[in-house]
Amino acid sequence: MKVLGFVIAAVVALSIGSVGAAVAGSTAPRAAKVGTARTGLGQVIVDSRGRTLYLFEKDRRGHSACSGICANYWPPLLTSGKPTAIAGAKGSLLGTIRRADGTRQVTFAGRPLYLFAGDTKRGQTNGEGLRDFGAGWYAMSPSGHKIDDDG
Repeated sequence: MKVLGFVIAAVVALSIGSVGAAVAGSTAPRAAKVGTARTGLGQVIVDSRGRTLYLFEKDRRGHSACSGICANYWPPLLTSGKPTAIAGAKGSLLGTIRRADGTRQVTFAGRPLYLFAGDTKRGQTNGEGLRDFGAGWYAMSPSGHKIDDDG
């Protein structure tokens, strides 16, 4: 079922055009803001537009494992300055890493943050539990842990 979700997201991206690029382009060039919002998964961290932020289990502390085509489907949350905590997010958990292309990606509890191109509205969590590009993708709780809807 999760593979089907990826296939549907890919078809939507191809039929609409460069959805991933549009989402990625909207994440920079200003200082990012990270907050919290209630979703069907419970309270999760979100960007300033209320879009769910995800972690990628393949990432290692201080390094993103998602670039190229992966970053088209899972755009990194980029920032031009120090990220700011809003609406219930813990500022002490925010940080940044430098990506291979020189941009700065926001981290939360040491994990690089990503949007999902298949989330087109605030509060959506369509990327939860997908296993794209070699590992799992999960929304994050305000405490900095992954939310795993599989139990």
